[in-house]
Amino acid sequence: MAEEKHYDVVVIGAGPGGLTTAMYASRANLSVVMLDRGIYGGNLNNTATIENYTGFKSVKGPDLAKDMYEGATQFGAEYAYGTVTKVEDQGATKKITTDMGDTYIAKAVVIATGSGQRHLDVPGEDEFAGRGVSYCAVCDGAFFKGLNLAVVGGGDSAVEEGLYLTQLAKKVTVLVRGDHLRAQPMLQDEAAQNDKLEFVYNTSVTEITGDDVKVRGVKTHNNQTGEDGEMPVDGIFIYVGSYPMTAPFANLGILDDQGWVKTDNEMKTSIPGIFAIGDVRETPLRQIATAVGDGAIAGQQVYKYISSLN
Repeated sequence: MAEEKHYDVVVIGAGPGGLTTAMYASRANLSVVMLDRGIYGGNLNNTATIENYTGFKSVKGPDLAKDMYEGATQFGAEYAYGTVTKVEDQGATKKITTDMGDTYIAKAVVIATGSGQRHLDVPGEDEFAGRGVSYCAVCDGAFFKGLNLAVVGGGDSAVEEGLYLTQLAKKVTVLVRGDHLRAQPMLQDEAAQNDKLEFVYNTSVTEITGDDVKVRGVKTHNNQTGEDGEMPVDGIFIYVGSYPMTAPFANLGILDDQGWVKTDNEMKTSIPGIFAIGDVRETPLRQIATAVGDGAIAGQQVYKYISSLN
């Protein structure tokens, strides 16, 4: 049965930032629950190898997620499953409602819901989702062993996931809308040395084609020459940016025009007692390290805020 539960702090999201906030807040002897619609760790679980997080030369995403979770819960923070559908400001307390019908009453809320992968919004994308269209190489790459794949995008994620897929696929072609990559130079150097990775520039995907079973190809448009073409592929992995997961907070008036949560340097929103951290925030950099840093600040600021209520 649905019930009402009371905590000092509700952290919405259990990615690196949310886990860090939970650790800091619970270590300050606050009662804390993390709410998430999936397994703790967030996008860490979709990342094969991480090489840019301090303290590790190289670490598997799921392993880092497990370590962070154990650290977050060692001082009593709890974890609960559920998708938050609404947050209401009730002054000294906040009411959080989930799709499970449960409600949580908290003195402070920390929004750590992160961001999602943008879609191309072209014909065939929805039709072939799960049948050759993917947004997670770690999740789905094993289904494409020895096959020809396309990756769409020109940033870090596209190049990183393209490199990962070369361990499984026969060939990986990265389709870049512009005339150059936006990925870090080190990633570009690594990609240039991989014989199974090819880059095609000034190219947009206009349609994903296939049959009753799976993806068979993509239709393309050259943004420079105007020429249309078609490329046979067995799967397509899409990395064209992200969007904020902030729909449940639209009623609070704390979002910017693009839907990112606006905060100050102390992770505070315009509503006392509501904080936001990590990828969901209006920020110039979205990385594990920045999410963890945000989480540490929020954990401390939440303690100060709740102490001020007493």
